[in-house]
Amino acid sequence: MGDNDMILEFSLLIILLGSLVALFYSLFRSRWIFRQPVHDAKLQKIGKAISSGAMAFLSREYRVLVPFVLIAAAFLAVGNKGVLRYQALSFVLGASFSALAGFIGMKVATASNSRTTEAARTGINEALNIAFSGGSVMGMTVVGLALTGVFIILGVSLVLTDITVLYLRESILPILSGFSLGASSMALFARVGGGIFTKAADVGADLVGKVEAGIPEDDHRNPATIADNVGDNVGDVAGMGADLFESYVGSLVGAMILGAAVEGTASLQMKLVTFPLLIAAAGVLASLIGIKFVKVRKGQSPQVALNKGTFGAAILAALFVLIMSLLYFRGEIFPVSMSPIRIFLSALLGMAAGVSIGLITEYFTGVDTRPVNAIVKACETGPATTLITGMGMGMLSALPPVLIIVTAILAGDQLSGLYGIAIAALGMLMTLGVQLAVDAYGPIADNAGGLAEMAEFPRAVREITDELDAVGNTTAAIGKGFAIGSAALTSLILFTAFREQLGLKVIDLMDVKTLSGVLIGAVIPYLFSSMAMNAIGDAAFAMIEEVRRQFREKPGILDETEEPDYERCVDISTSAALKKMILPGLTAALTPVLVGFTGGVFMLSGLLIGVTVSGVVLAIFMSNAGGAWDNAKKMIESGAAGGKGSAAHKASVVGDTVGDPFKDTAGPSLNILIKLMAVVSLVIAPMLKSFWRL
Repeated sequence: MGDNDMILEFSLLIILLGSLVALFYSLFRSRWIFRQPVHDAKLQKIGKAISSGAMAFLSREYRVLVPFVLIAAAFLAVGNKGVLRYQALSFVLGASFSALAGFIGMKVATASNSRTTEAARTGINEALNIAFSGGSVMGMTVVGLALTGVFIILGVSLVLTDITVLYLRESILPILSGFSLGASSMALFARVGGGIFTKAADVGADLVGKVEAGIPEDDHRNPATIADNVGDNVGDVAGMGADLFESYVGSLVGAMILGAAVEGTASLQMKLVTFPLLIAAAGVLASLIGIKFVKVRKGQSPQVALNKGTFGAAILAALFVLIMSLLYFRGEIFPVSMSPIRIFLSALLGMAAGVSIGLITEYFTGVDTRPVNAIVKACETGPATTLITGMGMGMLSALPPVLIIVTAILAGDQLSGLYGIAIAALGMLMTLGVQLAVDAYGPIADNAGGLAEMAEFPRAVREITDELDAVGNTTAAIGKGFAIGSAALTSLILFTAFREQLGLKVIDLMDVKTLSGVLIGAVIPYLFSSMAMNAIGDAAFAMIEEVRRQFREKPGILDETEEPDYERCVDISTSAALKKMILPGLTAALTPVLVGFTGGVFMLSGLLIGVTVSGVVLAIFMSNAGGAWDNAKKMIESGAAGGKGSAAHKASVVGDTVGDPFKDTAGPSLNILIKLMAVVSLVIAPMLKSFWRL
């Protein structure tokens, strides 16, 4: 057995242990959540309705996507030659694991919401524990399944053949990129479909329930309220989980490909290829310890507890990477521009960039910050100034994250070249288990607040769920900012890996074909967002008409002598989401294929540059503007600017309604768009190389 095989075997053993630890944690924590009691009969009934609606949507969505997965797999099997045909199986595995992660996360999240509401009767710490535990299952499941998929593909390859670095670079890693493509494809449909579902319901619940009928959004008399709460899960739990699942896999694959391209001995190259796997496994351990830090002390904000978990995991992860980089590369001879310490600093750079983007996002979207207070003040003069101020703040918020991303790119390159940028991207995602736990906590807390309202729990319980919900709104915004930052770096390393596969040394931006590709790429995020926004508009119109119809034809709903038809509203959102998600998804998946085979590799390179630059900026603007409008509304509902029922409140509802599709559908979907187009290009690179005889 050669040294390279031993290095790979050791790395596979480490990620196997990491994946098993993550999955066993998810299993045991899920069982603990399901054992928590729900005593109130009304709460049980409403919670079951939300869970059934969410799981029904997910199963219907997956059935719709099965033909797409099979057709794409057939294309990969026919289009490739030799061993690369196994990309088809890798693609199916990636799509299946992404779907499985969404299914498990959704199942546990919809069980956690009612139990969080019940626990709020006891106290905030008990409620936070269940809500965060539900999120942690999502986070650790995503990480565990991602590492399991990588282990299966590399493990089977090692069993079948002795792996040299050249064979790894030319055959195994391209096959592994098929796993990333499968994850990306499912993620885009999950994000777009879930986003359309949730925003159609949310707009109907807000505009007809709050503004026209004058009842709370989560009032049990509102026919759209069950669909709204279902949407929180399918959009922000399954959607975000799938989003970060494919980011995690994409950054792993990209870093491995760039590690194989570094000049050096075969031993050094193999260690650079496998080092990302060790980072990922160390991140599992750091995340598990960070999860244990999340506890609320008396009088303390839940945000402080969540921050302790996030920052604690990051500090531990940095320490683990330092130790591993010094030990793993001991005795290896590096190129002049690289060293173990430089690789560690690259990972540290990514962690710092992720935290910084999160803090900036919190500033622009958090409760009682200067940007959000400016929107609250604008609400006093009507919807027009509310929209103008919110859009202005959203545009301004794009600058700092872009500067941080640029700094990470330049510093990573100075530290360890392109491999340094790849390790920075992976460093940003290293503690994904706890980061995604904090993010998934948000919709669980939001649902818990809605359930407390619908089940008519005492005011003291609602105050606890409202506090958890307010923090969850900020964590969701931070999660979206973090996802955008990781998407930018991940797409960059995937693009670089694409260039490596094709052997392109220089890309001339003034070349006619390249420049044409840049322009086409720059407009794709706007076309994609237009499709998503128009889909929400159409679906929301149908939802609004249905809610109005029920209030008109069943006047007893408001005085509680008649029951609303919740199922009809859920069906409207489901049908609209499944119909409208197909075209945006196919646009993202097919555009690189069409451009690559008709315009050539330089036009495709320009396309990837244009879509990344345009998509990152537009995504930050949309996500932060929407988050700021949402928290401005929450501040007014808490008593600012005249409180509920005031003119400012009605203006804030309009702003929030406009911002919802921004922050929950179009904005976060752009993260996946830019990564999907990059990974499609990476997967078809061998076909393009043969087609254009490069």
